Amino acid sequence: MAHNHSHGQSCNSESHDHDHDHSHGGEHTHDDDLTPAIQSSLYQHIEFDKIVTFNEATTGSGKAVIQKPWDQRLDTTTVLESDADEQLLIYVPFTGDVKLHSILIRADPSPGAPRTLKLFINRDDVDFTSAADLRAVQTLEIPLPLPGQDVLELPVKRALFNNTHSLTLFIEDNQSDGEEDVTSLSFLGFKGDFTQLRKDAVVAFYEAAANPADHKNLVPGAQYGAVGL
Repeated sequence: MAHNHSHGQSCNSESHDHDHDHSHGGEHTHDDDLTPAIQSSLYQHIEFDKIVTFNEATTGSGKAVIQKPWDQRLDTTTVLESDADEQLLIYVPFTGDVKLHSILIRADPSPGAPRTLKLFINRDDVDFTSAADLRAVQTLEIPLPLPGQDVLELPVKRALFNNTHSLTLFIEDNQSDGEEDVTSLSFLGFKGDFTQLRKDAVVAFYEAAANPADHKNLVPGAQYGAVGL
């Protein structure tokens, strides 16, 4: 089926300031849940200004649901919805290399909740056509959320996501089996380990600490220490 996606959108529009008041007096607040959930959060290592979302109904909404902090994860004031059809394509760059552990996602328990999620790494050239044709690094099937359910955590095969400096998420369809054209989600986050050193910095670090006797085994041009971080 041909898709007439609008690619004229830009995520570099006005910044989205979601300053929502979530104080509930004496009631339980989601601040209580912060510590275990954000231990491995990659939130502070996302380059928010460079996030690009294709086929979003509202410009900048893809960036906004990713920029939403953990304690606002249940807030539905800001929602990412698809436009021309059920598909969404989201490019998320990081400030350095990461080892991705899992993806955090929240959507309403409706036919418009995402179902098939294809993941690509370290590519900034993926569009809807290539996303359908390329072999994904991993494909995840997202279960239908239950009423009142919190964020879903979707583990990935960690060995496939070492040295990831950008992630492209292709939401191929939703839970409606083709009956609903609008896919929607209200929170998107990432957990993993962050490696601040980039490849050139890693090489410089290893060379600074190298034992001259070790150089007899080096292969010219090889970037030692750049793999397996």
